[in-house]
This record gives sequence, structure tokens and C-alpha cells, in this order.
Amino acid sequence: MARKRPERPKPRAAPARSAEAALTTREVCGLAALFAVLALVVYAPALSGPFLSDDLHYVATNPYVHDLTLANVLAILDPRSPATVFVVNYAPVHLLLHALTWQVVGEQTTAYHVINVLLHAIGSALLAAVFARAGLSRGVSAGAALVFLLHPANVEAVAWISQAKTPAAFALSMAALLAHPRRPWLGVALFGLALLAKPTAAFALPVAAILDWTRTGRVRWAPLAAWAALLGAYAVAEFATHQRTGAAEAISDDPLVRLYSSLAIGARYLWMSATSFGVSAFHEPAPSSLGDPLWIAGALAVAGIAARSVVVLRRRSPELAFWVWAGVSFLPISQLFPFLYPMADRYLYFILPGLLGGVLFALRAPAARLARGGPPWLPRAAVGAGLALAAAFGAHSMERARIWASPLRVLMDSAAHYPEGRTAHLVEARRAAQAGDADAAIAALRRAWELGFNRYEQLQSDPALASLQSDPRMVALVREIAGSWVKTLGEKRDPTQIELRTLALAHLARGVRDAALAALVRARAAGGPLDTQLRDDIAQVKMMR
Repeated sequence: MARKRPERPKPRAAPARSAEAALTTREVCGLAALFAVLALVVYAPALSGPFLSDDLHYVATNPYVHDLTLANVLAILDPRSPATVFVVNYAPVHLLLHALTWQVVGEQTTAYHVINVLLHAIGSALLAAVFARAGLSRGVSAGAALVFLLHPANVEAVAWISQAKTPAAFALSMAALLAHPRRPWLGVALFGLALLAKPTAAFALPVAAILDWTRTGRVRWAPLAAWAALLGAYAVAEFATHQRTGAAEAISDDPLVRLYSSLAIGARYLWMSATSFGVSAFHEPAPSSLGDPLWIAGALAVAGIAARSVVVLRRRSPELAFWVWAGVSFLPISQLFPFLYPMADRYLYFILPGLLGGVLFALRAPAARLARGGPPWLPRAAVGAGLALAAAFGAHSMERARIWASPLRVLMDSAAHYPEGRTAHLVEARRAAQAGDADAAIAALRRAWELGFNRYEQLQSDPALASLQSDPRMVALVREIAGSWVKTLGEKRDPTQIELRTLALAHLARGVRDAALAALVRARAAGGPLDTQLRDDIAQVKMMR
């Protein structure tokens, strides 16, 4: 008689989640309204802030956004069009959001800021619903979402107008995760829209699959296959577009330096998440080395999260989804793909919810044991501590919002945190020029150029540098920087109308009139939204002697 094989032990199922834990639609709407009021108060200092930095080419000077014709809408939707190349990202939802706002308010920046804040509030409320759907209690879910709403690292993504893509993509991602279990094809559509706002929304695909598995023991493969198909198609379009910029460049040619730097940056993000310390405008951390303790801290954190993920995988716990959420959100800036500027407050926007969820699920069982066997005041103390943390984060966020109300304050903030960075040298150059020290100003500008600054037109238009414009050393530096643009744009096989005009302006900065005129004529022949402006440009250049 054959011996019966022993049955394999089955993975321990996750604890059943009560339907009462989920937030209702009315509760989510009420939470969104409350969050909107809180966020508008916290971000009030930034609401009157002007366009700055990337806002200029995304909104203020973007002809495709200003004139919402059918041709421009089709160009925005086309991943290969000049409109996409102009912003170096395929993000039609992002550009259409700005275009619609421009049609209503034009250059009045307050409306753009308010829209960002409202998107942030909606995304935060939907995050609470995701936490509750995964199995956290209502109170913990709302509290965690409140911490996310008020976290100072999120200020850059909310207060910077051109970062509307970040809260928009996040809110759409949360809606996709919530729709997937009951309305899976609506989830597909929402996920597609999230990707078309910002590619970081890709994190939602593995999270949806894991939450499916931990909830029911199976995965809804058909709709998630559609998610994957959308992600694949989007990745092809985005990669081709992004390769046209120098941002697709590694922080170092040495693979070990990239590894050390990535781990060190991960440690910085964890510290910022836990404390809100270390946030800064325009981060410029130096590449790490073998002796940098930060990369060791990052390596230990990665090992700890990986080990914890294995444990919760065996338990089929939804906690796994949140550690994967954080990890996948970090991957695009981890040097897995070349990326020149992998450190920024705004990149924590998608990582932070995963860390919050992972930590809260990890603490759920110990907290329950403490609540049963500890003193009766302990739960109230925990609530008080959470509210105190949220209040501290809110105060810090309001302080950070004041910085984003002024381009000069943004520069000063970056310079204060990275005194050896290119922004600090630009600030020093402005100070020295205004003090009449041309030698120090030119030296600082040259050092900024060596560190990666390449906006020669800012050197020509900055009033603080007006005293240097006739200095031969300044003229030589402007021509040198403009020459780098001539080299880069001149190597493009299919330059757009806007790129050809940029090439012409670089030739003019170098004093090469004939080459500038030839580039302008090519741009006019290419056709596009700048036809009228190019006609005037050509006439002005022809009048030059």
C-alpha cells in the first residue's frame, strides 16, 4: 500500500479585513474637504509665488500651452511631436492641465498654486482610503494621510507650479488602486491617465497585484495585463523622448560610485521621511565614496526592508505591497537608469506613502499587544503624539512654503544647504557683482559652469550681473556656455522649430550673425507655433551689422 505524501504547509493567510474598516465615498469626500482647508492654510505663503525655473518652459513660455488649438492639442498628445520634445517628457495630462488653466487665468499664478494644493489634498484623502482598504483602521489611515498631507518634503511638489504632474499623477494612481477591486477597467483607465501625468505612477501596477493577492489569494490578471501593456507602450515613448536631454546621464562613470551614491541617497530620503530634516531646494549632494557612512546606512536599510519583505511575503500580508511601493518608486532615481539629478524633495512624494504604510503595518501587531496589556492612557498618548507630529510637520511646511514664494529665496535655500554647489556659486557671483568685485563674480560664475550650470541667457538678463556685461571675461564665458548649446543642438538630426530657434539664440550669444540667421530661416521653414515670432526675429537679425 502506497504511503500518503505529507501535505505541504500552506502560507499563513493574512488576517481577515473588516468591511467596516474601509472609508465610504462620503467620508473620503469629507476628508478631502478638510485636507483642502488645512493645505490652503499651510501653503498660503506660496500662493502668490511667481513662475520660476522649470515653470518658464512648461507654462510661461510654452506656445503649445498658451494657444489651445486642435493642432496644439494633437501635438501635446503625440509622443514624437515638438510639443513633447520641448518639455523633454511625454506627459500630456500634465500639459493639458496647464493649458486649460492658462485659458482661464493666463499668467495669474495663484490659480496654478491653488490647483496644486487641491490635487495634493485629494490625493492625500484617497491615500487614506487605500490604507483603510488594505487593512489599517480608519483612524490610523486618516492620521497617516494627514502626516503625508503636511510633510515638509512634499512642499516642493505642491508649491512649484510645474510640478502639478506630481500630485495629479498621485491622485490618479490612488483612484486606480481603489477602483481596481470592484471596477477593474475603470482602474485601467485611471492608471493610464496617471502615467500620462508622470511616469512614477508605474509603482501602482505591482502594488495593485500584491493587494489583490493578499486580499483574495488570487490576482486579477486580465485588467492588470492591460495595466502592463499601457506601461510598456508608455515606457517606449517616454524613453525615446527623455534621451534627447542631458539629464539621461549617470552621476559617475564608475559603477561602484553610482552604487555608493544611490545607497547614500536612499539613506538621505529615509532620514527626510522620518524627521523632515534635510529637505532643500535643488539638492546637489556630491557622489559618495567607500568611506561615506551614508551608503552603509543605506545598505543596512535596504537589507532590513528586504528581510522584512520576505517575512511578510510568507504571511501574505498587505504590508508587502507598501515596501514594494517604496522600492519601486525609488528605482527610477536609483541609477538603475542613468539620471543626472537623483536627489530632490519632490521624488520623495511617491516613496513616502509606501514607507508610511510599511511602518504602520509593521507596528500594527505590537501596538495591538500594547493596547491590550498596557496602561489605559497609552492609546490617547499615541493619538496625541501623532497629532503633535502632524502639527510640527505643518509648521515646517509653512516655513518651506515661504521659500517657494520667491525665486531668490529658492536659490538662497539651495546655497545654504550645499555651499559648494553650483547654485551657491551663482548666489556668490550675484553678491560679488553687486559689491563691485568683478574678479570674484567671474570666478564664481566659471565655477558654476564647471559644476553644470549652462543657462547663459540668465547671465545676460540678471540685473544683479548687469555690471559684468561689458567685462571681456564675462563675454568669453557667455560665448563658451552658448558654444556648448551650439554643439549639442547642432548634432541633432531632426531639430524642432523651438530647438532651431534656441540654436539661433546661442549663435547670437557667440556673435555669429550669419549662423543665427540660417538657423532662424530653417526654423521658419519647419513650421510651428513660433512662425510669427520667427518672422520678427529674422527681421531683427537682418538689421544687425
